[in-house]
Amino acid sequence: MISEDELSRYKRQIMIFGEEGQEKLKNAKIFVAGAGGLGSPVLYYLAAAGVGTLVVADRDKIELSNLNRQILHRSADIGYEKVFSARDKLTALNPEIEVITFDGTIDSSSAERIVGDADGIVDAMDNFATRYVLNETAVDKSIPLFHGAVRGFHGQATTIVPGETGCLSCLFPNAAPAEVSPVLGTTPAIIGSIQANEVIKYLTGRGRLLTNRLFIWDGLEAESTIMPFAKNPKCTVCAGRK
Repeated sequence: MISEDELSRYKRQIMIFGEEGQEKLKNAKIFVAGAGGLGSPVLYYLAAAGVGTLVVADRDKIELSNLNRQILHRSADIGYEKVFSARDKLTALNPEIEVITFDGTIDSSSAERIVGDADGIVDAMDNFATRYVLNETAVDKSIPLFHGAVRGFHGQATTIVPGETGCLSCLFPNAAPAEVSPVLGTTPAIIGSIQANEVIKYLTGRGRLLTNRLFIWDGLEAESTIMPFAKNPKCTVCAGRK
């Protein structure tokens, strides 16, 4: 049930999808991989929207060089674990939600356990090795993966629903080279907001998801394009799965 305080807190969005939609958000559990540039806006807006349980995973501590884009964190947090900093900010923003932290590495041996019974996975990572692990976990668990990536003024996002769409390996069969990418803070703000919007649409059943479509953002030109893609019948991850 939605409490009186929650009715007041979420009044403006309840006008969009009703108390039933708000209850769906309240009862949902979303796993967010990364509490950095993309994870910050994703987590902040999901917390503000009232997603009941957020599981945040990150192995890093906050550094000064993070602060141009990782808006959950402050100068006073330097040296503090990102997941605990994120938990502090999110519960201060919305004490109605639960934030579960995992301070460690996401890999093939830990992913299934830490994702647990989440209703969806948000890819807020900065490397394809971990993204592929998240993709395989999403396919194995038949839960959606909300992908985002950024570089400089450019970013991309898509929503993968196992059994209905191509997976991340269909879209990117070969990993991009590992690098320390340049990033302007506004780019993950835009892409992370799109990812959070996709999660909210999925949970409430509203709108058209970015399924089998890659949203591409060019901040220099202030233009976006949509690139369609399809399931690869020879994909080593999702081919043959229903």
